[in-house]
Amino acid sequence: MGQTDWEILSTDEKKKALFLKQKALLDTFLSHHAISQAQYDKSLGDLKAKMGIPPEEA
Repeated sequence: MGQTDWEILSTDEKKKALFLKQKALLDTFLSHHAISQAQYDKSLGDLKAKMGIPPEEA
């Protein structure tokens, strides 16, 4: 996503894009065994809470 693409997104779209990038990073850590499933679950829950993402999403 280029800078001009980012500028046209709404605040909610930006928040969702940022959440997905951060979730992808957690997914990578988990797949490379850099974190445990328990650490992943806690971090994802914390991320959702901080960003206001409903627990059932993602």
